[in-house]
Amino acid sequence: MDLFEMGKQEETAPLAYRMRPRTLDQVVGQDHLLSPSAPFRQLIDKDQLHSFILFGPPGTGKTTIASIIARMTQAHFVSLAAVTSGVNDIRKIAADAAQRLKYYQQKTILFVDEIHRFNKSQQDVLLPFVEDGTLYLIGATTENPLFEINNALLSRLKLYILEALSEKDLNRLIQQALQDKDHGLGLYNISITPSCISAIASFCKGDARMALNILETIANTHLYKDEPLIIDLNLLEKVLSRPLVKYDRRGDAHYDSISAFIKSIRGSDPDAAVFWLAFMLEGGEDPIFIARRMIIHAAEDIGLADPEALKLAVAAAQAVKLVGMPEARIPLTQVAIYLATAPKSNSSLTAIEKAMAAVRKSKQIKVPLPIADSSHPQAKKLMQKGVAYKYPHDYGGYVSQQYLPDDMAGRVFYQPGKEGYELKIQEFISKTMKNKGQ
Repeated sequence: MDLFEMGKQEETAPLAYRMRPRTLDQVVGQDHLLSPSAPFRQLIDKDQLHSFILFGPPGTGKTTIASIIARMTQAHFVSLAAVTSGVNDIRKIAADAAQRLKYYQQKTILFVDEIHRFNKSQQDVLLPFVEDGTLYLIGATTENPLFEINNALLSRLKLYILEALSEKDLNRLIQQALQDKDHGLGLYNISITPSCISAIASFCKGDARMALNILETIANTHLYKDEPLIIDLNLLEKVLSRPLVKYDRRGDAHYDSISAFIKSIRGSDPDAAVFWLAFMLEGGEDPIFIARRMIIHAAEDIGLADPEALKLAVAAAQAVKLVGMPEARIPLTQVAIYLATAPKSNSSLTAIEKAMAAVRKSKQIKVPLPIADSSHPQAKKLMQKGVAYKYPHDYGGYVSQQYLPDDMAGRVFYQPGKEGYELKIQEFISKTMKNKGQ
């Protein structure tokens, strides 16, 4: 049976195959591409497709979307698997497409699954046929096309990015499979607990195919259709052959765990920090959320005691976005250990809180005229802005003058801590205070 023939399925076909959507409205997730108002959806509905790449994690609907397009389009549709096709296959398809276009004015769409597996020669062969419109190319890939597709071909393609399914999406998908009597498990009396759906979502990381495979494996243990089966965490653990971390990403576990993680770092306990990091990651917590909290902690609790801390926290967040899980656990761990063992100071937080309180209480704030904007040619003459301003570089890098408003003059908002780099900052401030004659 061809991949794009979606007629009656055999009972022995896998659940994930039987539940494959037949229309775009049945696709779960990817609303940014497939909602009725989305430009990509409108192009499909109008059969005005161009060459493009579908890029996203496994089980997000790339092949499904291609199969639906195959049934909707008036163009001739041909599919290739990159792992089993060669240059001669491409040339043969292109030759047939040229004849079809010449004699019947019918376009040809070529779908290439796992297009990242095409080598440079295969991509070079495709290029002229895509460029002159002989073939309209649809490629599907789990690998970043910026690195896997050569620039000449990539420049002639649009890129559409599919996202991993959310827990809400997977919940909808699982419920559909349990209720569908024609293609799913609706003939069985099966129900599933919300905590089990959350655990499946954490385990599958947004992969719809994997979620349905797990569901089917559990259903296969249900020998008697008339007897009810409740899928709970204990049953799921047996099927997956691994313990499940009891972690609710929307409940107490989410807030308590991140609190324990940050407080362990603040308390300079690297072992506890790594443990709570592992607990959150194993429970399916969003690593970007963890990275954001590390950035906040680096500024709030370490600050200028170690200015490198914030740089590394930001770098960890970038690493998570670039490499993804599970590899991202390594830079996250590296930076968590660094933050936990870094000197601590909350002087930046204290300084901004004091300054903001002063701003709120002040009845009127005026910028001192010497440091006001004097870029306009008449600013000094007519408004006295910039008059008497002392340019610090003319005085060796520092000169005493008033920078705060008159009613704030002499106020101290920043008080350096007594750890790390802030000792040097304190030396600098003490030196400038001495030069002020204070």
